[in-house]
Amino acid sequence: MRPGPLSRALAAAGPPLAVLVVAVVGLELAVRLLHVRRFLLPPPSDVFSTIVREGAELWPAAGETALAAVVGFAASAIVGVAAAVLLSSARWVQRAFYPYAVFFQTVPIIAIAPLLVVWIGYGLRTVAVSAFIVSVFPVVASTLAGLLSTESALRDLFRLYGAGRLDTMLKLRLPSALPSILTGLRVAAGLAVIGAIVGEFIAATEGVGYFIRLSAGIFRTADVFVGIIVLMLMVIIMDKAAGTVERRVLRWQKQSEHLGVQG
Repeated sequence: MRPGPLSRALAAAGPPLAVLVVAVVGLELAVRLLHVRRFLLPPPSDVFSTIVREGAELWPAAGETALAAVVGFAASAIVGVAAAVLLSSARWVQRAFYPYAVFFQTVPIIAIAPLLVVWIGYGLRTVAVSAFIVSVFPVVASTLAGLLSTESALRDLFRLYGAGRLDTMLKLRLPSALPSILTGLRVAAGLAVIGAIVGEFIAATEGVGYFIRLSAGIFRTADVFVGIIVLMLMVIIMDKAAGTVERRVLRWQKQSEHLGVQG
């Protein structure tokens, strides 16, 4: 008899939860027995009580950060795929412009954020732009790699049947590059949260990043740990959502190809 979905979920989550429980209990005992100062390393019980106490302030801040991350991620998906399509259109375009995309990625966002404040001002737009800057390059790089890896024999076949550039891109190169595109989007989903946090450190008066910066400034270390936990949960949720979409899209693509072969 095959195990049900609940049994499979418990079997998958059991070992990590067991490790987490042991780690939390061990840290609680170590902090209390060694009399570590709470502003240096608070016991987990303080962190959990802070989650309950600061919930009214923390969850709206998490919503603000999530909104900025999602907006930045959506922009990176659109701009990244479009930029990769343009870069793949001709070899000279790729040689001329791709190095600037790489250079753009190497500039630390913490150095760009003050300029974003000068150009855009404080608030959600600046934080979303920060999330976009951090997350766009993986989309460009993965999509471009997928587009350039299309089999030359298939491109020649499309050319033989008189297919134009647009038809070849829409019906051959983009479908072939879909796994690479989805991989880049999954990486970008987590990076968007990181970019949003960096933006909030510099250019926001709300959000989890602002909550962490304010708490660290007054040595409320338990609050800082709470903010970090919230960020970890946000990254996990973004990654799981992107992974779910990736699996379903690829499954749909395989089913479509199978039906096409049968037809």
